[in-house]
Amino acid sequence: MTPDALKALVRTVPDFPRPGILFRDITTLIADGEGLAATVDLLTQRAAALDVEAIAGIEARGFIFGAAVAARLGLGFLPVRKRGKLPVPTIGIDYALEYGTDRLEIDPHLVGQGSRFLLLDDLLATGGTARAAALLLREAGATVDHAQFVIGLPDLDGATMLAKEGITTDCLITFAGH
Repeated sequence: MTPDALKALVRTVPDFPRPGILFRDITTLIADGEGLAATVDLLTQRAAALDVEAIAGIEARGFIFGAAVAARLGLGFLPVRKRGKLPVPTIGIDYALEYGTDRLEIDPHLVGQGSRFLLLDDLLATGGTARAAALLLREAGATVDHAQFVIGLPDLDGATMLAKEGITTDCLITFAGH
C-alpha cells in the first residue's frame, strides 16, 4: 500500500476541536487492517535504516505505532507518558500547549546512558510535544536525533522546531493546512 493510499484512509473532520481546524483523524487508518499493517511496514523499513537501539512512543497513538515498529525490529519500547500514569519514580518535563501547559514523564531507569532512541508518534504539527519528549529522553541520558511520524502538517512548521534541536524528521504522509 502506498503512502497516497494510506493518506486516503485518514478521515478529515472540519472544525474540530474548534472552528477553522481540519482535524486529521488517524483512527480510520488504524481501523483498516491492511492500512495499519502497511503503515507499520513502511515505518519499520524507514526505522531499520537508522542506527537506533530503542523506540520511544508518545502517548497515546505513538504507543500503537512505536510498539509495533519496536517489536518488528526486535527493539525495546519506551512509553512517554502523560503526567501521573507511571507507578514508579519518574522524571518529567512541562511544555507549552496552545492554551496552557502539559507534562510528559518517563521512567529514567529504562534509558541507558548514550542509548540511541527513535522518537515515534502519529502526528507532527507544531513540534512542541515531540520536542519535549526528545528533551526528556536526553535528560535521562539518551541520544535522540531522529523522529518519525505517520502524518506531518508542514504548514505548522514542527520539523523546523525539531531541526533546531538536531532532530531529523520523517513523515509518511503530509497534509497541507492545519
